[in-house]
Amino acid sequence: MKKAIALLLVLVMVFALCACGGGDKGTADNGEKVVKIGVFEPASGDSGAGGKKEMLGMQYANQETPTVEIGGETYKVELVYADNGSSTDKAPSAAQQLVSEGVSVVLGSYGSGVSIAGSQYFADAGIPAIGVTCTNPQVTAGNSHYFRICFLDPFQGTVLANYAFKELGARTAYCLAELGNDYDVGLCHYFQQAFEAMGGMVISDTFPTGNSDFTSYLSNATAIGAEVFFCPVSIAYSSQIISQAAGQNVSYPILGSDTLDNNKVAEAAKGTNVKVIITTFYQEGGSPEFDEGFKAWLNSDSEYLTNNGGNDMISAVSVMGYDAYFTALEALKAAGSPDSKAVLAALPSVKLTGVTGEIAFDETGDAIRDSAYIKSVNTETGAWDFVAVQTVE
Repeated sequence: MKKAIALLLVLVMVFALCACGGGDKGTADNGEKVVKIGVFEPASGDSGAGGKKEMLGMQYANQETPTVEIGGETYKVELVYADNGSSTDKAPSAAQQLVSEGVSVVLGSYGSGVSIAGSQYFADAGIPAIGVTCTNPQVTAGNSHYFRICFLDPFQGTVLANYAFKELGARTAYCLAELGNDYDVGLCHYFQQAFEAMGGMVISDTFPTGNSDFTSYLSNATAIGAEVFFCPVSIAYSSQIISQAAGQNVSYPILGSDTLDNNKVAEAAKGTNVKVIITTFYQEGGSPEFDEGFKAWLNSDSEYLTNNGGNDMISAVSVMGYDAYFTALEALKAAGSPDSKAVLAALPSVKLTGVTGEIAFDETGDAIRDSAYIKSVNTETGAWDFVAVQTVE
């Protein structure tokens, strides 16, 4: 569908290349041409830690490649930031801010709920958005402007269910999500669907926003004889769950999604007997060249290190942010114009080789991916250890 719409947009662009879409040709004070890329990410709220890490990848990419050739001219790439506050209430105003800034394309967000909440404002302005790690199917469903470079929750939930059932030998699972959180609830649904299809039993529960005491949920999991505890929740919540699980000396492993791929989560498990296993998009060591350069960049500025959680451990979301930036550059090159409608028309056909693998889009605008990394926390060192590359088979 998106490729067909893109063809129509190409025809429109022939007659109205400089029409009312975003992405006006900007000029810096020194006369340098500027193209703006919107960064729609949480810098605050429950997902602020993850959003900052995703932005680090974009910032590193921008420092590494600060210009782009568009239509035979060199443009300086300016990243324009809007904090969506990890909140569906705040996301609309953040999206409107980027629209008013005249960005050509948007990157983000970390978090599917905020991506969905801001989506219509980008659509109305004719500005394409490239989701980085927002994995809920509803982000791209039923629209022509939202794309993404990450795998989806049905895939991720199935991968985790397969791993729990086939590799861990689990037959009873407990799933916990934040009430009203599209990402959490959706992933638990897909996990349960796949796990039960294989013959397992799942008990699902939710907790209210702002909760900090998870002892009763952990006790409930123990009471039903859960062999895995699946909680695809925020970094803040998951860190508390892990700490409280250690206090209860639970025997089951904690399973998590890409959200838990954070050194704060690893630190929570360090020195405990809690086994934490997650799916993610990248494992440190996958590209030694990228790893070396990114770590050197992180260590060059104390603010970068702070936003990375206080050390130079590489999170997959940072690498995905890096790849998303170059996906946007390829779309700008292909468009031959900074006009947002031209970029939207070009995006469906964009292909590139990123640090995380090959990037291309299907008819819905979703990434064409068939595998995920499985990794676990080394409780002695607090580092992430590679476990396997897992598919849905």
